[in-house]
Amino acid sequence: MGWNNFGLFITGSLISWLIGVTMPLFSEKLKQKDTKIILFTALGIIVLLVFIIQLWINLDRPPLRTLGETRLWYSFFLPLIGLVIFIRWRLHWLLTYSLAMSLLFLLINLLKPETHDQTLMPALQSFWFIPHVLVYIFAYAILAASALVATHSLFVHKFQKQSIKNLDKADQLVYLGFAFLSLGLIFGALWAKEAWGHYWTWDPKETWALLTWLFYLLYIHLRYHRPQKLKLHSWVLGLSFAVLLICWFGVNYLATGANSVHTYGAN
Repeated sequence: MGWNNFGLFITGSLISWLIGVTMPLFSEKLKQKDTKIILFTALGIIVLLVFIIQLWINLDRPPLRTLGETRLWYSFFLPLIGLVIFIRWRLHWLLTYSLAMSLLFLLINLLKPETHDQTLMPALQSFWFIPHVLVYIFAYAILAASALVATHSLFVHKFQKQSIKNLDKADQLVYLGFAFLSLGLIFGALWAKEAWGHYWTWDPKETWALLTWLFYLLYIHLRYHRPQKLKLHSWVLGLSFAVLLICWFGVNYLATGANSVHTYGAN
């Protein structure tokens, strides 16, 4: 078991999601289409969850150590959030993008395997390890959905000459994602105090995490105080997500990140 069977699970999720996307085309009733989308999307998510559970058991540790393992969780959360949004707002295009992005990250893991069986260093053998990482990855997935909404709004505005819309939905996603970002910062500070004796050390990863938090705070501030600047809001939201990506894995490629205690394990 473990990563040796990863391709089989990807195939199972891919088939389920393709059926969910294509079979509704042959259903005449809207309710039947929505039901099939929900059922087959959920089935593909369950397949990934089963893989994560068996991987956790196989490694005898939480699969949250390497960049590849965080990509796995991200690939799990993205379609889950896309499905919830579809149930809530019936944004079929957003669900499709979420599934596509999830498959992209799964394929990256398949084509670029890492040393997935690294043991946990003493600092990672902490109560805060699991909640800190999972909260952040969940926040990243939620904020990815908000960035998709903003990008879609800008695309429609520029090329179809329609007014910018759906930012109210993006706002709700940002508020939820921002809450989880805040929890991630708090959990990280408590973890740092336990492991190194300090709540904050201005490590490059910590600095970019704070920058990410501030960018999304800026977006919330602009939405509240400048509600009519919709185009500006969309750009700020997209820029915030770019900063988030640097925080997540871009720090690994920065010169300042070479000595960071937060960079993911190398191959």
